[in-house]
Amino acid sequence: MIIRTFAAATLAMCLSACATPQGVPIKETSNMPASADIRATSPIMAHNADNLLLGEVWKRSELSARDRSLATVAVLIARGQTAELAAHLDLALKNGVTPLELSEAINHLAFYSGWGNAAGAAPIAKEVFSKHGIASDQLAPVSPVLLPIDQAAEDARVAAVDKSVGPVSPGLVKFTTSALFNDLWLRPGLAPRDRSLITVTTLVANGQVAQISYHLNRAMDNGLTQTEASELLSHLAFYAGWPNAFSAVPVFSDVFTKRQAS
Repeated sequence: MIIRTFAAATLAMCLSACATPQGVPIKETSNMPASADIRATSPIMAHNADNLLLGEVWKRSELSARDRSLATVAVLIARGQTAELAAHLDLALKNGVTPLELSEAINHLAFYSGWGNAAGAAPIAKEVFSKHGIASDQLAPVSPVLLPIDQAAEDARVAAVDKSVGPVSPGLVKFTTSALFNDLWLRPGLAPRDRSLITVTTLVANGQVAQISYHLNRAMDNGLTQTEASELLSHLAFYAGWPNAFSAVPVFSDVFTKRQAS
């Protein structure tokens, strides 16, 4: 409870200053052409941004525009790359991601990409929320009614982590249970599938392949399809780089193969 309160309160301090009366409609944004800085320094990159990335990748049907926006916001926060974050927060709102979901995603990414990366995103999110007239009561609350837990699955997870991690770091085991799986993952403001989507995105984006298998399986258990997971890798190649996407391919392949065989 203390951790939940601290995490949400920290986020609230960063975001609540944008509060205005609720009910102001969200303003749509147009497509995001390459910035003037990119055009001035690399015309070919600007061309690729407009024609390949925005003109082709974002229009592929295998992953919805909403999912692409969630994943892109996640990868930018996870890698501390804030230059395009405001534009992609705008686009996420246009593509149907709610202010509550974005607020929850920032809190979620504090745990999975580091507090500093999430905190670095907060001032930018604050400005975007303020521009759209998003009120504080539209953001992640401190203590919502949590989703029900699958106790059998949680008991199995705890036993496995106790065995493998407990002898090395009992504190890590404690907070993994209390802060993450008994709290963060049960918050209702972001659906379990979407939490899994941004978690897998973060792991791929930062080259943390050791954790991908568990979280990709969890994502697919939570409703992410193999087609969507496959397309996520293609999308992330542009935002996290080809080496990170290719490094994740063997893990994705292993998960797909084992699930098809079961």
